[in-house]
Amino acid sequence: MFFVDTLEFEGLGNRSYLVGGPRSAVAVDPPRDVDQVIAAAAKRGVRIAYVAETHVHNDYITGGLELARVTGASYLVPATAHVSFARTPVADGDTVTVDEGLVLRALATPGHTPHHTSYVLEEDGRGTAAFTGGSLLIGTVGRPDLVEPRLTEELARAQHASAHRLADELDDEVPVLPTHGFGSFCSSSQAEGDATTIGRERTANDALTLDVDTFVAEMLAGLDDVPAYYAHMGPANAAGPAPVDLTPPGRADAGEIAARLAAGEWVVDLRSRTAFAEGHVAGSFNFEGDGKLATYLAWLIPWGKPVTLLADTPERIADAQRELARVGIDRPAAAATGDPTAWIREGERLASFPRARFADLAEVRGRGEEVVVLDVRRDSERAAGHVEGAVHVPVHELYGRLDEVPSGTVWVHCAGGVRAAIAASLLDAAGRAVVAVDDGFDAAREAGLTVTRP
Repeated sequence: MFFVDTLEFEGLGNRSYLVGGPRSAVAVDPPRDVDQVIAAAAKRGVRIAYVAETHVHNDYITGGLELARVTGASYLVPATAHVSFARTPVADGDTVTVDEGLVLRALATPGHTPHHTSYVLEEDGRGTAAFTGGSLLIGTVGRPDLVEPRLTEELARAQHASAHRLADELDDEVPVLPTHGFGSFCSSSQAEGDATTIGRERTANDALTLDVDTFVAEMLAGLDDVPAYYAHMGPANAAGPAPVDLTPPGRADAGEIAARLAAGEWVVDLRSRTAFAEGHVAGSFNFEGDGKLATYLAWLIPWGKPVTLLADTPERIADAQRELARVGIDRPAAAATGDPTAWIREGERLASFPRARFADLAEVRGRGEEVVVLDVRRDSERAAGHVEGAVHVPVHELYGRLDEVPSGTVWVHCAGGVRAAIAASLLDAAGRAVVAVDDGFDAAREAGLTVTRP
């Protein structure tokens, strides 16, 4: 008998796996904070004998090297991946024995990267699970455009071939266990559901139902924006990430917070967008701890800029610190918790701005008031429809394009409210009058606003 434990990382949209038998196991695509994997193995009472990477990751910092060092496990990395550390190179067809009767077989599945490798768990010679990394995902495949623009079409064709190879070699009932595809921007399109099999993918996945030319054309036409921080992930993983330090950051008082803002550093408030709008340190930015914190903060921040974190509780700071470490934002410069009135100096006041619904925007427009409507969704979202007359600057570009937002009170919206809150905080910090539209975009048409296509 074997087990498969799934470790989910909702903020980044990824999963890692611990799979093994009664005595030993292999960790597949582990996160930077390896203590979770070690705890999962301890709970099972197994030794981590192997750590396996499907590829050099572009969207997060791996914990594979550190996990192998701490546990003494063999570190399996695709042989053709260019890395700067000692590892056990694996090529197509290579096998390792995980436990009695359990064998892990490497299967070359290029496409997401040129060296991408999937792993098939075989029990007594029969395939029982496929760890597909960024190859075959749930209803889609990993995107092929993260390595080198000149290789994108070639890798897209390789993705099609790799998906067919997996389908040809594995039985219908074999579970497909990908790393990406649960909200990760490494997925070429958003996957639906949280579980699948080879048989289901045969009928539902474009890579297996379309001819190669149609598949490639449609996938390349649908590729979305690439988070800016991805440019730093691959090199860090290839060099060999340093161990993560999750000890608490130093406590910042009101004077230090003010000094860090004056120095041009980022002060990030992790509280809810409702709480932030009601009262916050002037100049701070709002990235909700419950949202896609790591994705959007790492996407927007100038790389290497010191970050001070503000939150209700120390637990929220610790959670954020852990999530940010996964994308290479390793050590907050400082942190503060508690009541936000303690984060400002004597004589200062908390800043605030209003929140609204699309119905409120329609009412304001109906009265003939001149306001700026700012749409901060991605290009692909705007293409499906936008509020007539809205200015468009995607949230991940806004920090560098604030001067393009027309003068006047800015009503900023996204698809649901999270990105609008980020954008509103950026505008507020820049001294602009802003209203954060905290509403689903479907409500715009229902409110009587004209929604048009570009």
